[in-house]
Amino acid sequence: MSKASAKPHFAEEADAPSRMPATYEDAMRELEQLVGRLESGEMPLEQMLSGYQRGAQLLQWCRDKLQAVEDQIKVLDGGALKPWKPQ
Repeated sequence: MSKASAKPHFAEEADAPSRMPATYEDAMRELEQLVGRLESGEMPLEQMLSGYQRGAQLLQWCRDKLQAVEDQIKVLDGGALKPWKPQ
C-alpha cells in the first residue's frame, strides 16, 4: 500500500454512514459514554474529532425526537402546549 492511497482511520469512520440508535434512551446512553471518553483527554486527536462529530449527530437526533414528541403533544392538546405538572 502506497502512502498516497492510505487513508487515516478517522477519515474512514467519517465516510461510513452513521447508524442512529433505535431509541432516545439508547442515543442518550451513547452520548453520555462518548462525552465521558472525550472529557477523559485520553483519546488521540483524530478520534476526538470523529467523536465530536458523532456527538453532534446524536445531539441533533435527540433534539429532533424531542421536537416530534412536543409537536405530537400539541396536536393532542388542540394546538396548545400545556405545562407539565408531576402528580
